Amino acid sequence: MAYGNLETLYRQVIMDHYKNPRNKGLKGDESFYTVHIKNPTCGDDLTIQIKVEDGRITEIYQDGVGCSISMSSASVMSETVKGMKIEDAIKVIDNYVHMVKGEAFDENLDMGDAIVYQGVSQFPQRFKCATIAWNALSKAIEKHLNCPYHKDEE
Repeated sequence: MAYGNLETLYRQVIMDHYKNPRNKGLKGDESFYTVHIKNPTCGDDLTIQIKVEDGRITEIYQDGVGCSISMSSASVMSETVKGMKIEDAIKVIDNYVHMVKGEAFDENLDMGDAIVYQGVSQFPQRFKCATIAWNALSKAIEKHLNCPYHKDEE
């Protein structure tokens, strides 16, 4: 596939997730680990919720306002990690961040549609937009791992 066609496909994936976000909306359920994160520089404002059972992210929701990159990335992220083991989700988060920064990353690790954000590395000013949801997910996982009760699940 020619580079121009690939770029068009990537743009289509981003706009599809922006216009039709997956796993959007929050649950009023205390069994979810919830993280709210804001980027005061650009106005991105996002909340992520995860439910972890038997060491897996069984449910994930996201809701917020922001640019097409941040909101579509939140949607893609939610689809990518849903059903994953926590340790696999951590690997994907780390890999994604390296990719978006333009650093070496594992191209063999399945990141689903998240691969479309590889081009963000050419626009460093969009790095925070592309990673806000992933940072929130990382903080939600950290909450889970630091919860004294999660060890009972595994």
